Amino acid sequence: MRASSRLLAALIFAACAAAAAHGGAPGADDWFTASTTLALRLEAPFNDLFAHAQQDGYAVRGSLTWRDGSTERRLDEVKITVRGHTSRRESECTFPKLKLAWSGGAVKVGTHCGDATGDAVTPRYGRLANQRSAVREAFVYRLLETLGVPTLRVRPAEITYVYADGEGGHDSSITRHAFLLEDDDAARERLGASGAIAEDAFTNARDRFSPDDTARLAFAEALIGNFDWCLRFFKGDTYRCDARHPLWNLLAFTWPDGTARPLMYDFDVSGAVAGYHRWFADIFDEQFLPDKPHAAIEVAAQLQHARSLFDRPVLDATRHAFAAKREAAYGALADSAVDGDGKKVMTEYLDAFFDAMTSDAVFYRPVITAARTRAYADADRSTPVCPSVGPVPIGTPVGDVLQTKGDMVQAVLLDAMWKYAPPVKCAAVHKSPVWIAKSAIGTNYP
Repeated sequence: MRASSRLLAALIFAACAAAAAHGGAPGADDWFTASTTLALRLEAPFNDLFAHAQQDGYAVRGSLTWRDGSTERRLDEVKITVRGHTSRRESECTFPKLKLAWSGGAVKVGTHCGDATGDAVTPRYGRLANQRSAVREAFVYRLLETLGVPTLRVRPAEITYVYADGEGGHDSSITRHAFLLEDDDAARERLGASGAIAEDAFTNARDRFSPDDTARLAFAEALIGNFDWCLRFFKGDTYRCDARHPLWNLLAFTWPDGTARPLMYDFDVSGAVAGYHRWFADIFDEQFLPDKPHAAIEVAAQLQHARSLFDRPVLDATRHAFAAKREAAYGALADSAVDGDGKKVMTEYLDAFFDAMTSDAVFYRPVITAARTRAYADADRSTPVCPSVGPVPIGTPVGDVLQTKGDMVQAVLLDAMWKYAPPVKCAAVHKSPVWIAKSAIGTNYP
């Protein structure tokens, strides 16, 4: 054997011996083959890491330890970075989301964000900043899997974070609920995708995704009351998007045959996880469904918006696919580790979704069907509502008729298209009923 060959063999033997000593590095499948809560210990200079949370690419090194049956496994030289967008801000999360990477693998970590008490959410973006949030969000990923919605895989976890740079040079530690989340590259490999579309290269859903895949995504976001996402549905679409972000909290994977499909992720500010949205009154009028919780209005808004995007065969096929898994969804929630308050919140969203989606009469509720329809503050049409904004969009849901005068009716509108959302802030639509032409309302849409 030549010297170079002997050296290579020695290096391979040493690497294998080291892997055996530490239990070996986990493969992508190892993390997610079970659904039980995994206990881990992550040691790193977290004070240093969080002090540089706003610095892109800043990383520290640490070690990760856990048990696989009776065997303790350990990874050294783990690269730890802060991930996310708004959660990295110190005013939002004192303990932001993490990404762990090592030779041959990577995983994301959903964390507790902070140690707030009660159900109060963060003042800017509306996160529930305590460890209940991590348990709830982990369940949302499981719920989507149960319903057949493509997303990243998840594993509930309890992590002991050891601060290697604790006060006075002494290690300190905290233990919190968390979850492990599949890395994007691992998900792409698992699904057999050949690539991913970068945000700046994405055109729109009608160009790249099938209507069935897009409709399933839109319904799933409605189900969990999530508004922290964006997808440009068609060229020129401005629904909650801008020119810079045609994709937000969505992955667009491509396959060798040229097809592309979306995967949704990141649900920590969804209604199902956070419990409520601080901005609700700036967008929706709770009198649209006066006897229902806010969850019902949020769900209805996104489902009704979907009516403007898809034809009836696609809508009905999507509705039927979700309805068939209704019992499984409630069963998954009942069997979950979600806290009691969280289960109540999620039940509200599940009830709202299946009630609003299953019945033809409820789903195809009255909406604006005529072009150039104007809303007025009076039945005489003397005072247009927010005239600078323009006509009420076709497809805007109309609540129960409160009064009738001649050919005009008074009702509450649901701003499902976000036509009057900030910075417009049209209080006349969001906080009071308006008058509209009776002939402009119908249910035959689409």
